Amino acid sequence: MATFGTLSDRLTETFRNLRKKGQLTPADVDGTVREIRRALLDADVALPVVKEFTAAVRERALGDEVNRALNPAQQVVQIVNDELIGILGGQQRRLQFAKNPPTVIMLAGLQGSGKTTFAGKLAKMLEKDGHTPLLVACDLQRPNAVNQLQVVAERAGAAVYAPEPGNGVGDPVKVARDGVAHATRQQHDIVIIDTAGRLGVDAELMKQASDIRKATQPDEVLFVIDAMIGQDAVNTAKAFQDGVDFTGVVLSKLDGDARGGAALSVASVTGRPIIFASTGEGLDDVEPFHPDRMASRILDLGDILTLIEQAQNAFDEAEAMKVAEKLATETFTLEDFLEQMQQMKKMGSMKKMLGMLPGMGSMKQQLEDFDEREIDRTEAIIRSMTLAERRNPKILNGSRRLRIARGSGMTVTDVNQLVQRFDQAAKMMKTVARGGVPNIPGMGPVGGKPGASSKRGKQQKAKGSRSGNPAKRAAENAGVAASAPTGSGFGLGGQAAPSEADLAELQKLLGRG
Repeated sequence: MATFGTLSDRLTETFRNLRKKGQLTPADVDGTVREIRRALLDADVALPVVKEFTAAVRERALGDEVNRALNPAQQVVQIVNDELIGILGGQQRRLQFAKNPPTVIMLAGLQGSGKTTFAGKLAKMLEKDGHTPLLVACDLQRPNAVNQLQVVAERAGAAVYAPEPGNGVGDPVKVARDGVAHATRQQHDIVIIDTAGRLGVDAELMKQASDIRKATQPDEVLFVIDAMIGQDAVNTAKAFQDGVDFTGVVLSKLDGDARGGAALSVASVTGRPIIFASTGEGLDDVEPFHPDRMASRILDLGDILTLIEQAQNAFDEAEAMKVAEKLATETFTLEDFLEQMQQMKKMGSMKKMLGMLPGMGSMKQQLEDFDEREIDRTEAIIRSMTLAERRNPKILNGSRRLRIARGSGMTVTDVNQLVQRFDQAAKMMKTVARGGVPNIPGMGPVGGKPGASSKRGKQQKAKGSRSGNPAKRAAENAGVAASAPTGSGFGLGGQAAPSEADLAELQKLLGRG
């Protein structure tokens, strides 16, 4: 997550230095704790939280569990991970639903924190789980707030209760009370109340929020806070806790590039759990908050569980089984490849998915350079083919490739590279489907002998066309260059760079579905 980028980099570098030491002295531990303290303070984590966190890490790092460990540095990383999970709330906390519907969920927070957008995200998420949410427009002060909620509700496919025009007109407490009654009559099992905010904490804001809470007796009061506001997060959270009190926290704008100390401070300072994390502008860009997974992301240990869950939600299991059987018995075609890409796009941003893999923090630049539109370009090329060409790429002669290039707005070279890449990927997938070990270009067989891939790479590099025909020699050399690892998972528009080989292969493997 971009919000923790700088903190993650600092901590990863600290642990990298630590791993160079076979045995840890008290001085090594103190130096590590000092670097962790600086990293947390630079990330705008509240000072009391930093003091408590580093004290706990130091005490455990000087204890027997590290001294007796076979790998002391790894043990310290585990300690930091455990303590991070602790300050992020420890256990995941889910929404609490009322025994007798409707469940009333009230949203509170400052203006601009993302309450209205989150209301739509929450409604859409709950609808997927079979609920029938009703959004209630109680922000009657901010210009066009009611209209914004109506637009968000329409995009989310949720019902909305907005009897007042807003813009300073209407009684928000009455609207909230009437909204709950309306939900009961219309048999909505969840009510989401969007309340007004202010640019800063003031008495009028708190009184209005407190009155709405008293009038509706909500089952959950979710405090929505901008993850990028730094040290102010703690003061704002305390003010809302004293004035309204809340049962859980929603971190919004976690896709921003700020230092993100709010996320590491709020749960610890208020004692209230973080329940959701909002990671973008889209209505699907929200996820339940898992303290252990967030700690792993911060320490660049990856978040494989979330990645698997996203894949399970996006991929059709029956379709996946059909493709797996086809791989083992028949030929995997470009038509199948297109279907797999379309399912993969349902998972969302490729950058986010790749960022959840362990160790990807060290490949941050390659991730930034990855062009999400590459998949669209690949799709355009395949869609420009006839059904026969998709099912049997071997019939793609020069004139067909020229026609496909023109139809997709790409070049013949792009078409050639896609076909070459597809051939390699299809062979690799068939090998895996049959239980074999894939030979990844530029990396050698997975699990093969060290150094084998580098030898092969040198041999391949030495192999160039020696044809006396200049045109044939150029075409053959282009084929050799195209088969080398590039920055693109599909062989389009990538620049040859050995440091990006791993990322290119990961993209191809993910493309397998």
